[in-house]
Amino acid sequence: MDGRAELELKHLRCLVAIVDTGSFTDAAIELGVSQAAVSRTLLALERALGVRLLHRTSRTIYPTTAGVRVLARARVLLSGAEELVREAAAGHTRLRIGHAWSAFGRHTAEFQRRWRDRYPDVELQLIRHNTPTGGLAEGLCDLAVIRAPVDRRHWSHAVVGHERRYVALATDDPWARRRSIRLAEIPSRTLVLDRRTGTTTLDLWPEGARPAVEYIQEIDDWLAAIATGRCVGVTPHATTTQYRRDGISYRSLRDADPVPVHLIWRRHDPHPATHGAVALLAELYRERG
Repeated sequence: MDGRAELELKHLRCLVAIVDTGSFTDAAIELGVSQAAVSRTLLALERALGVRLLHRTSRTIYPTTAGVRVLARARVLLSGAEELVREAAAGHTRLRIGHAWSAFGRHTAEFQRRWRDRYPDVELQLIRHNTPTGGLAEGLCDLAVIRAPVDRRHWSHAVVGHERRYVALATDDPWARRRSIRLAEIPSRTLVLDRRTGTTTLDLWPEGARPAVEYIQEIDDWLAAIATGRCVGVTPHATTTQYRRDGISYRSLRDADPVPVHLIWRRHDPHPATHGAVALLAELYRERG
């Protein structure tokens, strides 16, 4: 340690108040402290930084060159601190649910409506983030809906429903004239996969009878590859309702296991509305499939 005082937010608030009010007296009134306390706090800030921050004359106070730079940074830091306080205070009045591709599929709008009716004081935000945990591991959400296998070592989870699998194909594909496709037919085509967040893996087919694969990393790339007719995709029902596109058709995939739909959340300090979200989504899957 070099003996300098530690920098605190109160030091920065004092500097800003002095400059904005134009005097130590008015800064003291604004901060609710004595004029002597304002002088001591400014001196502590100058000692902490090792520079003089203000020029004082009998009539005016104005920043030094170093003071101008420090003042600009102080305003940014104070604004950030205020935003942090607002975020912390709003943490339990906002529920952020992440997803990689398709949120709750055909249940999305009804989930939002019922949530608003049941929990009017908890704002709901749906956040799309194309990672395996839908943004949960990145700290972007409080809960995430995923349809891939869950890492139970890191996350608490609940299965809220199951979705049938569908084949996505170009609208002019010969298969589009059919009502359903068999799982064993897919290896005759090139399959487009998202290996980061997709629900389809080659384990659906036995070794030696697996389709050729083209890999992508985004839903838009997945749809574009399918629309050309060179690939087909296999996806849960949610995709068929969330991503209706010109040039894309969806047909039921027969004899394939359904996809479990999970909500996942942090094991420690879960959002207070977690169980409400789990219950509501499970209710929708029971009612509407």
